[in-house]
Amino acid sequence: MSTKTINKIADNIDPSLFEFAEYDESKAELTGYSNYSFWRSTIQVFLKNKVAVVLLLIVGLVVLFTLVQPYLPNQKLPNKIYLDPATGLQLRNQSPNAEYWFGTNSIGQDLWARIWSGTRTSLFIGFAVGLFEALVGITIGALWGYVRKLDAVITEIYNVWDNIPTTVVLIILTYIMKPSIPTIIFAMCMTGWLGMARFVRNLIIIIRDREYNLASRCLGTPTSRIITKNLLPYLVSVIMLRMALAIPLAIGNEVFLSYIGMGLPLDIPSLGNLINEGRILMMSPALRYQLLFPAAVISIVTVSFYVIGNVFADSADPRNHV
Repeated sequence: MSTKTINKIADNIDPSLFEFAEYDESKAELTGYSNYSFWRSTIQVFLKNKVAVVLLLIVGLVVLFTLVQPYLPNQKLPNKIYLDPATGLQLRNQSPNAEYWFGTNSIGQDLWARIWSGTRTSLFIGFAVGLFEALVGITIGALWGYVRKLDAVITEIYNVWDNIPTTVVLIILTYIMKPSIPTIIFAMCMTGWLGMARFVRNLIIIIRDREYNLASRCLGTPTSRIITKNLLPYLVSVIMLRMALAIPLAIGNEVFLSYIGMGLPLDIPSLGNLINEGRILMMSPALRYQLLFPAAVISIVTVSFYVIGNVFADSADPRNHV
């Protein structure tokens, strides 16, 4: 189209159809605003899964009840041996009844109180080990995967420590140290961070040399900021999954140590101790309740954390966001 034709078209346009736009600084800033929130979107996707929501409520109620149970009225002590008022003998192996809701064990202790006290102990161990695994594993894994100078050193440390079987480390540490809750937590923490560190390292290697990370390095962005702002946010979903699975894994290790006789002493109730005691009586139908009740609690906790972790990992994936 020639210049003459363009000028002719422009002359035929009615100027009243146009209005001069004045510059407004506040409106200019609003043009780049978005009300999108990653965590709000993650929660919205998570709440759409009814099974995960129900299990989350169940876990929340279990954790809450374990905390308030000792302060409720008419609660018995977990380590006290109860006697028959008529005979003065221990109320051994009493079946569940109105007074002893979960029955009593072989020396007359209330299983209701012991199960909730044991759940409280096992959950504390699980959360402590899971938190340590997350903090140490993510920190070492991020440095291992991003800082090339540390790769060889951390790799050698990992290879040496990982080649020692986890079971051997747990048994040796619990045998050398005095059996207690801190001992169990320490023994599990010594090996628990290895899997998380390797997992985070492998994921960071995949994304560390992408263009936006190269640009950040060229601009002089500190390593700590690149890791926390550019790398770890992409790994939120898988990290949350690993953390959720670390809790039931720690509880399972505590049960295993109790099974082989290296766990907590009997005066500290735990799900491991209770299951180990019930296992001995499993072949007696009348006493099988001493295994069923703690096994039911640990099954609910384990399955719930597994499902919640998987669903939350899927919800944190940006591809599933609304």
